[in-house]
Amino acid sequence: MTAQPVLVVMGVSGAGKTTVGELIAAGLGWPFVDGDDLQPKANIDKMHGGTPLTDADRAPWLAAIGAWIDARAEASEPGVVACSALKRTYRDTLRQERPQVRIVYLRGSKAQIAERLAHRESHFWPAKLLDSQFADLEEPTSDERVIVVDIAETPEAVANAVIQQLS
Repeated sequence: MTAQPVLVVMGVSGAGKTTVGELIAAGLGWPFVDGDDLQPKANIDKMHGGTPLTDADRAPWLAAIGAWIDARAEASEPGVVACSALKRTYRDTLRQERPQVRIVYLRGSKAQIAERLAHRESHFWPAKLLDSQFADLEEPTSDERVIVVDIAETPEAVANAVIQQLS
């Protein structure tokens, strides 16, 4: 039996991962989880304090996301998870022995993202960390089975573009 697809909606903070991920999941009738909800409290505290996470900080978070993906496979359910997954190694960790994982990359310029972050309320992630996000970003390549969408459109249009590319 083939595992149901799981989409990892990735991009820098402010790209719209949660909003677009929720819209994709709703449009497909699939479960959704925001990767931020799987972050260890120490990581959230660190980011809230304005300190970028290290690879070591991210390891337990990626393991938790991997466990969520594995639970989907065990339940024969598809799913959508929002996760920055900025580096190739992070995406490789999430895709390792999980052929059902598809990467959805929300691509936007630093100026677009900074504008969005300037208007975002009630989020633990401070906009001053945006430079560190772009410094860490390794754009996915075609061998990662990636769907690339530009965030210039509305979140609904971005989600619909992803759903159309899945068909």
